[in-house]
Amino acid sequence: MKIVLSRIDDRFIHGQVLTRWIKVNEADRIIIVSDEVAADEMRKTLILSVAPSNVKASAVSISKMEKAFHSLRYNDTTAMLLFENPSDIVSLIEAGVPIKTVNVGGMRFANDRKQITKSVSVTEKDISAFEKLNQLGVKLELRQLPSDSSEDFIQLLRNEMKLN
Repeated sequence: MKIVLSRIDDRFIHGQVLTRWIKVNEADRIIIVSDEVAADEMRKTLILSVAPSNVKASAVSISKMEKAFHSLRYNDTTAMLLFENPSDIVSLIEAGVPIKTVNVGGMRFANDRKQITKSVSVTEKDISAFEKLNQLGVKLELRQLPSDSSEDFIQLLRNEMKLN
């Protein structure tokens, strides 16, 4: 399997993904990688219902994604991986899936989160996971759209955390 994009976006499949990212990063499949989504049939059905008809879409657990990545059956598959949070990416990398770059797109604000940018708010667990990804050598880029300039997300995160 060839991973053409790994993106954190808790909205998963939506306008930006459908109209911009999928065109720049042509993929046979859009795969939501989340134990929570994979286990929730209603949520999974709703999320996958908006996938484009010309691209296969699925929602799988982290362990299922690891098995699919290493399966010869998917050798010629190109995939866009969408994640809800950075911890799931750490788990997938630790399971042996090589992810070198992560696009940080959107993580919604909630009371237990610290707002880092207009579109990204994080918990303490998220901060630890982003630091772990950085230690693993993963490039973390903040970019809403493919046409936007890429920003170093780990630097943004560290700068914001020092201010508060």
